[in-house]
Amino acid sequence: MANVKTKRHKNALKALRKSLKRQSENRGIKVRIHKKIKEFKKLLSHNNHEAANKMLPELYSIIDKAAKRNTIHWKNAARKKSELVALVKKSLNNQK
Repeated sequence: MANVKTKRHKNALKALRKSLKRQSENRGIKVRIHKKIKEFKKLLSHNNHEAANKMLPELYSIIDKAAKRNTIHWKNAARKKSELVALVKKSLNNQK
């Protein structure tokens, strides 16, 4: 970027820095959600329902915060939460 022959406006450079920082933060949040959901599914697959139920509010919190900050769409957040509850119910039914 520095060796480009045309000049760049200062506000364009600042906007680029801001967008890269936001992109990094958003990616971190999405990765955190993905890892927690993966861990949650692993608990359910090992029939550890108590730990999974304790993790559910934590997952809800992470997903809701991401939706509040517009990292993910609010309908995507609702869908994820709905899928988590469906997984718990399905796991409980399979256990019986």
